[in-house]
Amino acid sequence: MARAIWKGAISFGLVHIPVALVSATASQGVDFDWLDKRSMDPVGYKRVNKVTGKEVTKEDIVKGVEYQKGQYVLISEDEIRAAHPKSTQTIDIFSFVDSEKIPLQNIDKPYFLAPDKRGGKVYALLRETLVKTNKVALAHVVLHTRQHLAALMPLETALVLVMLRWPAEVRELDVLELGDEVTNPTLAKGELEMAKRLVEDMSGDWEPQAYRDSFEDKIMELVEKKANEGRLEAVETDPGEEQRKTADVIDLTELLKRSLGGKGKAPDKSAGKAPAKPAKTRKSAPAKKATKASRG
Repeated sequence: MARAIWKGAISFGLVHIPVALVSATASQGVDFDWLDKRSMDPVGYKRVNKVTGKEVTKEDIVKGVEYQKGQYVLISEDEIRAAHPKSTQTIDIFSFVDSEKIPLQNIDKPYFLAPDKRGGKVYALLRETLVKTNKVALAHVVLHTRQHLAALMPLETALVLVMLRWPAEVRELDVLELGDEVTNPTLAKGELEMAKRLVEDMSGDWEPQAYRDSFEDKIMELVEKKANEGRLEAVETDPGEEQRKTADVIDLTELLKRSLGGKGKAPDKSAGKAPAKPAKTRKSAPAKKATKASRG
């Protein structure tokens, strides 16, 4: 199996399913690193004062959120750490919804989920239940101190965890300001028939191996050619490795009985919903901007 980037458990009712998270995508773009041509040392980004143009040391940098134009509220590192959600190593399911109800624009990044520590049977049970009910599970999960909204869904013989954008991050279609000629078009029958015929003539099978990034191919051909000619430069790097946590297996049958028997706590129907908005007294910065500024 591919290297897991996170280990934890799916949690719903009183049931825990130990799983390992594996990235379902891989970045294939050409990565151009900056190098000092005099020494072939890596070149990083400087922290520069935008007014004076002078470099600023890390010790002299504080973080702030723009509250009003030109007016900032400073937030300390301790306050930022306290605001981060606590990592529970669980994918906490709070609801099940029809699979077609999730808007396309809310979908962000997919991850594969594999069963971990003898969790295969209950993993398969959840997958088959989602298939037969045509549902996906909505869940919260914390990765790298950031809380995500996610959808757990079946994919052939596996489960996939799809990260979703928070509703506040998604624009409505009205930003396009579409006119009546688009929303209520008047189209001749002949036009539709010719368009349909053109689509049918150009239709084919999904062939992912045939779809290539021509720019990347050309650059990598050039890299290969220069490497074969011995035109290589040595650059030292020192990547780090992150430790992972794991979760334990809990007996499935007993927990399902207890969950269905009502002995556990009733699910919190308010989970996943946005908190009530406080009374508006002053102009506040947009939520997205504040979130962005608070990340390391």
